[in-house]
This record gives sequence, structure tokens and C-alpha cells, in this order.
Amino acid sequence: MKLIIKNGEIINAANKPGCFNGKGDIRITDGIIEEVAEVIEAEASVHVKLIDASGLFVLPGLIDAHSHLREPGFEYKENIETGTASAAMGGFTAVACMANTFPVADNEEVVRSIINKANTDGYVKVYPIGAVSKGLKGEELAEIGALKFAGAVAVSDDGMPVSSPSLMKKALMYSKMFDIPVISHCEDINISEDGVMNEGYVSTIQGLRGIPSVAESIQVARDVLLSEYTGAEVHIAHVSTEASVNIIREAKKRKVKVTCETCPHYFALTDEACLDFNTLAKVNPPLATERDRLAVIEGIVDGTIDIIATDHAPHHLDEKNVEFSLAANGIIGFETAFGLAYTYLVKPGFLTLRGLVEKMSVNPARLFRLTSGGLVEVSRPADITIVDAKKNYVVDVANFRSKARNSPFDGYELTGSIEYTIVDGHVIVDEGELMG
Repeated sequence: MKLIIKNGEIINAANKPGCFNGKGDIRITDGIIEEVAEVIEAEASVHVKLIDASGLFVLPGLIDAHSHLREPGFEYKENIETGTASAAMGGFTAVACMANTFPVADNEEVVRSIINKANTDGYVKVYPIGAVSKGLKGEELAEIGALKFAGAVAVSDDGMPVSSPSLMKKALMYSKMFDIPVISHCEDINISEDGVMNEGYVSTIQGLRGIPSVAESIQVARDVLLSEYTGAEVHIAHVSTEASVNIIREAKKRKVKVTCETCPHYFALTDEACLDFNTLAKVNPPLATERDRLAVIEGIVDGTIDIIATDHAPHHLDEKNVEFSLAANGIIGFETAFGLAYTYLVKPGFLTLRGLVEKMSVNPARLFRLTSGGLVEVSRPADITIVDAKKNYVVDVANFRSKARNSPFDGYELTGSIEYTIVDGHVIVDEGELMG
């Protein structure tokens, strides 16, 4: 089967000689990009599908470096089928899923089962992330080498911090040996204690126990120092505070092997979204202040923050429709990520679209050592996202493909819609509609 994409504005962010940028065509055969040129003659055949991308941008497939698909063990929240359908609608051709499943992805069997289930039920590519510690308990290292050889692309105890500095040091040393990144959920639970939102004015007037922002940044500093000491790379998840951005910026100046990510809710919202005890805005780390939000944007712009990920965290309605202090942490993010990033970063001029592609495709592919995604280039797998950067739409969570509806962005008007998602040459989303 062949696919030809005509008249699209091709965006390649990677500074690689020979990479095509500009208006052109793409020929795809058997899932591989065969030709990229200004003009490709379309073949008249029932075996050739033609996409007219006039007025649209053709991007390397978006890759989400941080998500929760909930399977195995929590399928009432989400499963691999619904989660990857949601990801496809959001323009993602691949997602990396965290290890906090049940059973935990701390062994080869669970990692392989996720890969096998994704191969049969998934709409997009799924890359499992294994656990740093057995059972996410932070007491004993998981078998990092075995996890990698089973197919894990990184290790993380996300959802829980690795509280022991000694265990984190060992994890970094082993990760260096096996060339697999460690993703750190930075939270000092002795400081965050039982807090439920950012400590500040909003938490005070609502009578809610706050989480000091230093609970994040103090562990960011620790893991940066451990990375510097061991020479191993560490990736900091969901950066949300000014202090964390500053610590990472200074570490990069010292050539420390640290990368980091943030999520759309940290550059689009502040803790004021939690007013009226809005549990849909309850996340961990918590939404912070306007000063922190602007610092996160500054970190994205100057390259301190490498990746924009979703931290897609689906929950059942009953887990959010409770008192704020009892509500689960998390926001679903697949189907709003590109629109939020385009609306809050590209449209105001903070980033170019090419810069956004770097954050949402090139750098995630580099972090996980992927051979797909990151580039629209001959001989690479045809993982492609096609977007309409002029189209405005209103977020309607009722139409999401995820099982969950826990998004604070319902009703927001965004710019930048996903028109096509193509995975290995297969058109998964066609003119904004999910294919079967």
C-alpha cells in the first residue's frame, strides 16, 4: 500500500543536512518514507491513498515522553486501546507509559505484556517505562538491565519519588551501564507531607493544606548533583516551579547530563484554577503561581526545558467528584496537548512551530533513543502528524476517546487542530476522525 501526501508545509526541526523543509510532497511505501520532494507525481491506482495537505503543516510524529495508560490493573480508568486512541486523536504517533500499574512494571513479564497488548490493541506505538525500584517502594532496585532488554525505554518510579539518595545514586550508575535514562519524580515527601495544592494565597483562603514549592526544587537539586557526581544522565519529570527551572539551567551551563520536561497545564494554568475546590485542577506537582508559570515558559524558550509531555493521568469520575483533599491527582492530556502548546506558546510568539516540534518530537525521540519520530526523512518509518494551525475549536471532553474526562480545559477555545495521524504509513486519524 502506498500513501502520498501532497502540498503540505513540511517542518523538520532537527538541524540535519539534507532534511527537507518547506512546501512539498511525501511518498510512503509499506510504512517507510520513500521520497520527500517539492513535487511527486501521484500514481493513479486503487492501491495509492492521496492526502491533499494544502494549507496544512506536516510534522514528524508527536511523541509523548510521559503518560499513564493504566493497564494492567486499572483498566476502569483507561486501557491501552482507549489511551492510544486518545493519543492518536491528539496527534501522537508514540507514547511512553509509566510503570505505576498493578502489577508494577518492575519486571520483564509486565513490560513484555504491555508491548504485546499494544501490538494487538494499540492505535499508536507504545514504549513502556520500567520501575526504578521493586514495587515502587524505593527500597530495592529493580533489575534495570533486564527491563531494558525486555523493551523498556527508561526507568522511573513516577507517582512516587525515589526518596533515598543512595538508591537514586545506584539507579543512575546502573542506568549509565545499560544506557537507559532515569526519569525522576522530584518531590520531597517530608516537605510536601499531606499537602493537596500549592502553598500560597489560594490554598490559604480555601483552608487547604499547601505543598511548599521547595518540595520539588530541593529534590531537583539533589538529583542534579547526583547526575553530576555519577556522570549519568537524569531526566526531571513535570517541572513546575521557577526554582527548579533555575537549578536545571545552571546545571546545563556546567554540562551536567540533565534533561527535563514540563506539561501544558504548567504553562497554561496557575493555582487559581483550584479555586472553588476544582478537583479537575488537582495535580502533582501542584499548579503553582503566575511567576512560576512565566518561568516555565522562559525555560521552554531558552532551551532549559527540553520536552513538552502530557503526564496523561486518567481517573474515574468518582475519584475526582469528591472533597478536594480526597481527590486523585491528575489531568488527561493527549487530546489537548498540541492545541494548548500552539495556543499558549506558538501563537503568542514564544516558540516557532519548528521549536514546538523540537519539544514534542525531536527531543523525546532523542531521550528514548528511538529510530522513529523526530524527522520526516527518507528511509525512516512513516510516523507523521498533519495539523491545521489556523483552525480554532472548543474543547469538548464529552467527545474524547479516552475513558476519562478529568480535564480542566473543557470549554477552552484553542488554535491548532490535528487533521491526520499516520503511524507506520497507516492513517489512524483521517480528517480529524479516528479510523477503526
